[in-house]
Amino acid sequence: MNNSVGNTARLIGAGLRALLVLTVICGVIYPLAVTGIAQALFNDKANGSEIKDGNGRVVGSSLIGQSYNLPKQNPDDPEEASRPDLKWFQPRPSNGLGSNSVNTQYSLILSGATNRSADNGAVGGLCTAGAEEGTLCAQVVAAKDSVITDNSTASYKVRPEDVPADAVTSSGSGLDPHISPEYAGIQVHRVAEQNHLDVKQVEKLVADHTDGRSLGFMGEPRVNVLELNTALKALTKG
Repeated sequence: MNNSVGNTARLIGAGLRALLVLTVICGVIYPLAVTGIAQALFNDKANGSEIKDGNGRVVGSSLIGQSYNLPKQNPDDPEEASRPDLKWFQPRPSNGLGSNSVNTQYSLILSGATNRSADNGAVGGLCTAGAEEGTLCAQVVAAKDSVITDNSTASYKVRPEDVPADAVTSSGSGLDPHISPEYAGIQVHRVAEQNHLDVKQVEKLVADHTDGRSLGFMGEPRVNVLELNTALKALTKG
C-alpha cells in the first residue's frame, strides 16, 4: 500500500516537473527567442510591414489593400454605393465573400474570391452589356465602363483596349495591395488633373514606386497603391 502511494507521488511529481520545464521552454524561452530573432533580422515584416507617412504616422500595411472612396452621403445606408475619390490612385476592385462595418478601408469580412467562373454571365462566350445582373461578366463590364469614364480627361482618353484585367477584377484574396503598372498608367492623367500636378511628375511617381519581378523572374511588375498614394500626398503638400 505504501509502495503504491509512493510510486503514485513520484509519478505525479515527475509529471509536474515536466510540465513546469516544458512550460518554461515552450511557453517562455522559445517564444522570446523567436520574437527576438524576428525583431532583430526581420523587424519590418515582424511588425506587420507597416507603411508610414512623412510624419512617421502608420497609415497601413504594405500587405493589405485599402480603398479610396468619398464619404457616403448617408453612412447608415448599406445600399448606397461607394464612389471613388478621384484624387487618389485606385486599387483593384474588392469583390469578395462578404462585407463588414468595422474595416471601412476594405469592406471584406473574409479573404477569398467569389469562385465564379470566367464566363459567368457571358453571352455567346463574351462579356457584353447584355450580361445578367449580378454575374461576374456584368461586374466586369460595369467596372470597365467606370474605369474609362473616371480616368478620361479633356486631354487624355482611355480606350477600352487599354484597360488591364486587374482594373476590373478582384484578386484571389480580394485584398491585393498592388496594381499593374498599366493600370497605374491610365490613372496618371486623372490624378494629375485632380491634384493640379504636372503629368510628368505623376508619371515619375509611378515609375519610382514600380517594383520589378521578384528575383528578376517571379511574378509580374507591380505598384503598391498605398505606398504610391502616401508619396502622392507628400508631393501635393510639398
